Amino acid sequence: MVVVFVVLGIAFTDPLLNAAGTARDWIGSQLGWFYVLSTTFFLGAAIFLMLSRFGNIRLGPDDSRPEFGTIAWFAMLFTTGMGIGLVFWGVAEPVTHMHEPRDSALAPVVPEGGGEAVPQADAASTALASSFFHWSFHPWAIYIALGLSLGYFAFRKGLPLRPASALYPLLGDKAFGWPGNLVDILAVFGTIFGLATSLGLGTLQINSGLSEVFGIANNSFTQSIIIVVITGIALYSVVSGIDKGMRRLSVLNLWLAFILMAIIFALGPKLWIISTMVTGAGEYLGNLIPWSMSFPSPLADGTAADFTTTWSVFYWGWWISWAPFVGIFLARISYGRTIREFVLGALFGPVLVSVLWFGVFGGAGMYYELFGGGGFMEGDESDAAYHLLDALPMGPIVAVIMSLFLIIVVAIFFITSSDSGSLVVDMLTNGGSTKPLKVQRAFWAISEGAVTLILLVLGGASALDALQAASVVTGLPFAVILIFMVWGLFKGLSEEPKPGAPKRLRAEDRPPPEQRHRPGNIPVGSREHDRTEHHGDENKPEEGQAT
Repeated sequence: MVVVFVVLGIAFTDPLLNAAGTARDWIGSQLGWFYVLSTTFFLGAAIFLMLSRFGNIRLGPDDSRPEFGTIAWFAMLFTTGMGIGLVFWGVAEPVTHMHEPRDSALAPVVPEGGGEAVPQADAASTALASSFFHWSFHPWAIYIALGLSLGYFAFRKGLPLRPASALYPLLGDKAFGWPGNLVDILAVFGTIFGLATSLGLGTLQINSGLSEVFGIANNSFTQSIIIVVITGIALYSVVSGIDKGMRRLSVLNLWLAFILMAIIFALGPKLWIISTMVTGAGEYLGNLIPWSMSFPSPLADGTAADFTTTWSVFYWGWWISWAPFVGIFLARISYGRTIREFVLGALFGPVLVSVLWFGVFGGAGMYYELFGGGGFMEGDESDAAYHLLDALPMGPIVAVIMSLFLIIVVAIFFITSSDSGSLVVDMLTNGGSTKPLKVQRAFWAISEGAVTLILLVLGGASALDALQAASVVTGLPFAVILIFMVWGLFKGLSEEPKPGAPKRLRAEDRPPPEQRHRPGNIPVGSREHDRTEHHGDENKPEEGQAT
């Protein structure tokens, strides 16, 4: 089915683009309110679970402990959840919002002497706040909704690590029949096509960098070489496994990204960056609830309505279509963590990084757009980061080194995305197994590279646009499924014993009738048993502790 869709996308690129674009626009204008309410619901649910008594429950048995260290865990979840997108949009989105703001009062103005309208400096902090809004709490709340549901039912209840398992409290065994299979198929499509789109965008940005630094042609041949080479590296990482491949690359790339951001900050307009970042973060937090519940009518505020459907609703659909991919991977690497740790790490940690990243890259980009040479809107979004490097005060040799540095960061994001995507698709197609065969993971890594190659080379940028629009459309049915998953999660958590409450005595835990009243026999689950078990464990050494 994937092959058929790819062939149709290449053979009928323009009709598919028109159809998917029309469906996306209709959903945005007519059903965008549903995206707005559902994403806000996911955010509220995540915060509630973190603060409630359920926050102490582990994704696994009570004595389970995390499989990965905190830094490695955060690096893997962040590079998978955002990765290429942050580098691609870090400069382009804030600059675009400054030219096309959500508030008509901040729109570009024509100078007194006439000429082309120029953006207002006052619009910079709001532009940054709008970028924070699209890349901070809401997308990660969407990922948490699926990842937490799957992690709970897979590691604590022993169900397969597949989306259908989160529906088990509502459907029972039917969750593993045709309804669950349908959900899993939708998740596979969303993962492959969403990942192919992101990898395509990453390929375009790498090609732009190579063209900027070395003058290499920006064409389909170069892009083919880029995809083949990076897919080969990703294949090696896939075969190496999560611990040796994915974990090490994610940690390395997180540090490289921070070094790159620190250099941009050191060379850029530091006071302006700090000012716009702090002010933008304040505007974001101050408008978090109003913007989260905002779906203005074009009859009341045409500018705000157009901004909401073009940007916010598009992003909510895009993040929801990515939820199966990122959510399943989050669940896979989060065994042994408490719900509170999961939400803190997957919600507030990425928000801090997003604020810093957009604050530095977007803030510097807006400064040079306003007070420098400008021109950030003239090229493609993939050129914006390299345009910023050209604007920074540094020599040509340093500029080349920085461009190469940026290319390496994008390439590793490409590799880690392909690696995690291969693992997720393989788990989905193997009934939720957490340890799929290396051969199968390698197959999916090659397949993802092949899909990206075919679409980008034969279909061009239009095919990527069509695929992106189609992926956003799939976010609508999956938003409904996510709501049921959260419902199932709350239903499962409600059956957890309250702290301090006696354990429930199951029928299979009861001793045979003839042994129930023998001296010294204490039924499992009784208060006497709990006390005995507790006192008996007090003197046991912890694992690794000398006796």
